[in-house]
Amino acid sequence: MKNQELTNDENKIKFSKILKEKINKGFVIEERNDKLPFAVLSKKGIKVNHNINFLFSCATLGLWSIPWMYRSFISSREQRILVAIDEDGNAFEDKCYN
Repeated sequence: MKNQELTNDENKIKFSKILKEKINKGFVIEERNDKLPFAVLSKKGIKVNHNINFLFSCATLGLWSIPWMYRSFISSREQRILVAIDEDGNAFEDKCYN
């Protein structure tokens, strides 16, 4: 019984560390459940200034268009992830689809 309580405490500590790291990276907790330990986190996308990126692309003869496309299509989307600890005490992270 004490061994199970120790593993539950260790899992809670591990879960809290993972959440702390994600919050430091800019994520916000949307939903949290400490009983099953899982949390849904989200991070707002960055806003892309297309006028400045167009000027940079013209100045670099089109080389800047690759990072511009990446920022426009990938980085500007909102990210939602599920962080949890399974029955064995292993932490995992999965994307949430809208």
